[in-house]
Amino acid sequence: MRVIGISAYYHDSAAALVEDGRIVAAAQEERFTRRRHDAAFPTEALRYLARDCGAPLSGVDHVVFYEKPFVKFERLIETYLAFAPRGFNSFRAAMPSWLKEKLFLKGILRRELAAVDPSFDADRLLFGEHHLSHAASAFYPSPFDSAAILTLDGVGEWATGSLAVGRGTDLAILREMRFPHSLGLLYSAFTYHAGFKVNSGEYKLMGLAPYGEPRFASRILEDLVDLKDDGSFRLNLDYFDYCTGLTMTNERFDRWVGAAARSPESRLEQLQMDLAASVQQVTEEIVLRLARSALRETGEQNLCLAGGVALNCVANGRVLREAGVKGLWIQPAAGDAGGALGAALAASHLALGVPRAKSTGPDAMQGSYLGPRYGDDEIEAELRAAGAQLDRLDEDAMIARVAAALAAGEAVGWFQGRMEFGPRALGARSILGDPRSPQMQKLLNLKVKFRESFRPFAPAVLREDVADWFELDADSPYMLLVAGVRGDKRRAMNDADGALWGIERLNVVRSAIPAVTHVDYSARVQTVHAETNPLFHRLLLEFKRLTGVGVLVNTSFNVRGEPIVCTPTDAFACFMGTDLDMLAAGGCVMQKAAQSAPARRYEAQFALD
Repeated sequence: MRVIGISAYYHDSAAALVEDGRIVAAAQEERFTRRRHDAAFPTEALRYLARDCGAPLSGVDHVVFYEKPFVKFERLIETYLAFAPRGFNSFRAAMPSWLKEKLFLKGILRRELAAVDPSFDADRLLFGEHHLSHAASAFYPSPFDSAAILTLDGVGEWATGSLAVGRGTDLAILREMRFPHSLGLLYSAFTYHAGFKVNSGEYKLMGLAPYGEPRFASRILEDLVDLKDDGSFRLNLDYFDYCTGLTMTNERFDRWVGAAARSPESRLEQLQMDLAASVQQVTEEIVLRLARSALRETGEQNLCLAGGVALNCVANGRVLREAGVKGLWIQPAAGDAGGALGAALAASHLALGVPRAKSTGPDAMQGSYLGPRYGDDEIEAELRAAGAQLDRLDEDAMIARVAAALAAGEAVGWFQGRMEFGPRALGARSILGDPRSPQMQKLLNLKVKFRESFRPFAPAVLREDVADWFELDADSPYMLLVAGVRGDKRRAMNDADGALWGIERLNVVRSAIPAVTHVDYSARVQTVHAETNPLFHRLLLEFKRLTGVGVLVNTSFNVRGEPIVCTPTDAFACFMGTDLDMLAAGGCVMQKAAQSAPARRYEAQFALD
């Protein structure tokens, strides 16, 4: 039984293939089109499934869309009626899109599917539900036979969050939180007011939070959020504009803050840092209460998470430490891209009765390495066509050369194996650096990623060494848990360091691995496992042999505004347009100093996030 799931038309469209309950492949459309967060129908992702996985649309049993668009339209209409006449401008802006496209999405999907494969039988198209898709993406790939499932995001059809329970192949939604009361939209409102892009800049707000003081947190709970003991809440909609307007917040919110929304790309002030710290603290409290009540209500000891809020790795770390869970598993593609996978899984197990496949690793996601793979001959041909000067090495020699370059302080583009599914680079399409370097964070942010200097980088650490470096002794393969750096690896701040405030604290050396230690001594940890990524594990082992440190800086192989690289050509273009020193693509190794191809410039090429 072969089922393809698709998500599209909001953000992060994707396609995923499930065969007899086993996850075969999944990829976001943005990686192929090079348009970040591409919401278009996932034509190229579907062509990848046909080309690389032998799964043309005409050769699968069903294609499943991840939500029900007519129910979403019903929510839009009812919301405008409830707030009329306030929302007329927003209503007028939204209606043309709905009336021309989204209301008749079934017909549009059939046409798009036929354009990809004219032999596709349109009667094989099914529709899932948004939060059921999220819940399925969290539970079925998890290592648990039974678990409570918590999904939290902006909004699906009506639901903004759900509690479900999964047992075997069964999965049932027990209750939902409903629009307009949404934790995802609350966080996005603060993201918008801080001058970052909604559905993209939430990562920035989370990274900015440790620079601030949560001096607005109590006021948020007094004025904006009515939070109950079980984690349920209602928002005071007098401060928000997303129901009826074209912005997330309104003038009353500005007065509450004491300032208008920050202009994008303008100077960050302490105010934005304090607002970030405040909404982050409130978010963590809500997620903790919801997690505890989920376990209590279901009687389960294990918890699975999905939805965009599940990408808040600081909150996840607190759930692991404080919610009383026995096991915690988070879908690495927790946002709408993962909804495509969940739709295929829900259809397979719930509608078609397919048994859950046995996992060969720690879970069923195969490390989330579910995208395209390129062989060494193909890599070399593409690189030489792009003008690359390269050495082709065997695996041992390649590992040795890259590890030596990293130990010498070089920044390395690492393009190996199957591309990751989800927003995190996990050692297949990564930029790597030496975590011991006090300059590495600033170098990578400003000269490679072309992004704000405050943004932290994640450590990739040998799974067997994680407890030696961090206050964590658990699997974190998907970079979705934040933990503290161990006390014996920290550097105490002197009086001068302690007197610094806000962004001034950025360049203080806090630990033996300063490039991955955030200002609050935390780190977003990725544990690297020999079972799921043996090559990356080998690189870490060799770096440890040279330096005594089994940790590397790991960030996504792209620049700001660009999707993570997909092809060898993408990788070489990014290499040439940045201050990366080395590129290792398969067995092909390139030094920047040896290249004669013209550098690609990134200024104004991609929309800023």
